[in-house]
Amino acid sequence: MQENVEAPAILSMNSVEVLYDNVMLAIKGVSVQVPEGEMIALLGSNGAGKSTTLKAISGLLKAERGRISRGEIRFEGTDITEMLAQNRVAMGICHVIEGRRVFEHLTPDENLTAAAPMGMSRSALNVEKQKIYTYFPRLAERRNSQAGYLSGGEQQMLAIGRALVTQPRLLMLDEPSLGLAPFLVEEIFGILQKINHEQGLSVLLVEQNALAALEIVSEGYLIENGRVVMHGTAEALKSNSDIQEFYLGGGEGTDFHNVKHYSRRKRWLS
Repeated sequence: MQENVEAPAILSMNSVEVLYDNVMLAIKGVSVQVPEGEMIALLGSNGAGKSTTLKAISGLLKAERGRISRGEIRFEGTDITEMLAQNRVAMGICHVIEGRRVFEHLTPDENLTAAAPMGMSRSALNVEKQKIYTYFPRLAERRNSQAGYLSGGEQQMLAIGRALVTQPRLLMLDEPSLGLAPFLVEEIFGILQKINHEQGLSVLLVEQNALAALEIVSEGYLIENGRVVMHGTAEALKSNSDIQEFYLGGGEGTDFHNVKHYSRRKRWLS
């Protein structure tokens, strides 16, 4: 009988602290592991430190006067803690930042071309485009329209497509469900799950929509006040009573869109 062997970590973040302006401590000793080929979620409320965690990994802190003051980040065994952002991209780390931010004056097809790595041949680019259009048929239909006139869901698909054209090893997504209707969230998350299964792409997903995220990931980390306060499998987190009350709406029959308050104090903050 074969034993289950855990996948090696493609990303390892160990006890990382981030300072902004050398004064404000944004994340405090955060440790996160992303096994190769897995989908992992970072959950938490607004301002918990989720986006800062992604920026620490992708190297975007410096642009916001932030820096890693402690700890280390390793990607495929290499220490990337002080590495320039562009070098991290070349290694295969791609960060889709919050807000979609497509080139609105370009068409989706031109957006994909603009995102292609330098040196990629036209034939290789066409292959990647066809893969993306297969995953996102809506983009194929609108490929020659101006991106600024796409719907929010279509722009999010395009933002993900631009990331995929770089052929990443690790795809990081910051709040891809933000501002989208539930049926679009379900569609996009289903496509992400399909890409993960078919291509073995490692995914680190930052989400406030814990209900949607835990349906597609294998593990999750809960971040509050800059600290990881809980880590477990998706099933274990979904069955946790605190997670159910504070992030999943308290159980069946709850209108998740209208849950805005906490009825009791979070145990992990006591």
